[in-house]
Amino acid sequence: MALPQGFDWLRTVVDILIVAFLFYRLFILVRGTRAIQMFIGLVTLVILSAVAQWLHLAALNWLLDSLRTVWVIAFIIIFQPELRKALTQIGQSRLFNRFVTVSEFAYLNEVQNGVERASRKGLGALLVLERNIGLKNFIETGTRIEAAVSAELLETIFTPPSPLHDGAVVLRGNQIVAAGCILPISSNPDLEKTLGMRHRAAAGLSEETDAIVIVVSEETRQISIAENGALTRNLQIGELKSRLSALLKIKPAKAEPREGREARSQGA
Repeated sequence: MALPQGFDWLRTVVDILIVAFLFYRLFILVRGTRAIQMFIGLVTLVILSAVAQWLHLAALNWLLDSLRTVWVIAFIIIFQPELRKALTQIGQSRLFNRFVTVSEFAYLNEVQNGVERASRKGLGALLVLERNIGLKNFIETGTRIEAAVSAELLETIFTPPSPLHDGAVVLRGNQIVAAGCILPISSNPDLEKTLGMRHRAAAGLSEETDAIVIVVSEETRQISIAENGALTRNLQIGELKSRLSALLKIKPAKAEPREGREARSQGA
């Protein structure tokens, strides 16, 4: 649909804003990588091309068009790893996560295997699965990992004397974001007095956010899940993946009144 007369400036403004946004996102993706030099070269070519068109420099415009074609091919060949990483980051963004299918929950196998190893070896573990509410404040208390989830890595982190084994590991999708994170302790007076700090921290975070928290007891080797302020204890390893899949596929329920959360926690 054509814009009414007098609104051509709006089309120009929108066009410039879209191009500026695309260049900004490209800069964010390549910043700190080898591709930043190529990005600067691309910006230079675009500026020169705009100047050449504005001044009607036909020969320079033809040369720049040829260079742009060569530049794109060289960029794809030389910077395949960076492009692959950038596309992966885009695919993991929350916009695309809205269209996640069941098959994309395959990383839960690694989580399940990691928890099983920790339980079998008597390793205390605390895993946080981020959902809609960001956990940046808690992530900043730990050490950045930024690695794909694997059972071996989880086992390594929670094995003493690893300096990170006492804190929580925060997962965002199929990525371990940070380890050694400090979580808030639950102030719920109805929690069992025998529960240790890991279980109280799991309950505390689930009271404040919509995260799912998995706990492996160092003493009893029992597996527990905290979600929406409720702590479900003594899960069998076979139940873990199906329980996580069900929780991650549904929208988090609205926050319950404190009385309802306390009743659920006491019943668990």
